[in-house]
Amino acid sequence: MTMGKIIFYEDRNFQGRSYETSSDCADMSSYLSRCHSCRVESGCFMVYDRTNYMGNQFFVRRGEYSDYQRMGMSDCIRSCRMIPMHRGQFRMRIYERENFGGQNVELMDDCDNMMDRYRMSDCMSCNVMDGHWLMYEQPHFRGRMMYLRPGEYRSFREMGMSGMRFMSMRRIMDSCY
Repeated sequence: MTMGKIIFYEDRNFQGRSYETSSDCADMSSYLSRCHSCRVESGCFMVYDRTNYMGNQFFVRRGEYSDYQRMGMSDCIRSCRMIPMHRGQFRMRIYERENFGGQNVELMDDCDNMMDRYRMSDCMSCNVMDGHWLMYEQPHFRGRMMYLRPGEYRSFREMGMSGMRFMSMRRIMDSCY
């Protein structure tokens, strides 16, 4: 299995000091005073505009990202998480309410519109059993996003996602790498 590799740069267009990593980094300020661009040489990562994997998130894969503002970041990149490649089945149960309450549905593939497919108007908690997923604020995989790895997520609001409604979700597949 190949590890991912990402290089962060202080300035836009890959200028200034750089920091390279193949793993999670909860606080980039130890390495760079700011981060305004990045280049992914391999693998997939989530980048965040706050430390400790909080705030706005953006999914990056092999390629160049010359300006953090084009990624929907309100501030510079402050932390990143490496997304391990997953082979095998994908399973996630989504719930209409916090603490696994209300209507629920088990997903094993992408869902481009939760309201149309399941008649669910909201998703406020979930349990990811298998695989790594991206949840999106709007249908058809658009808008702000949130990365979910296997585990229980009892309250998206308490994770700093208050005011966000998730309307679509996608598996992070081998084809992303």
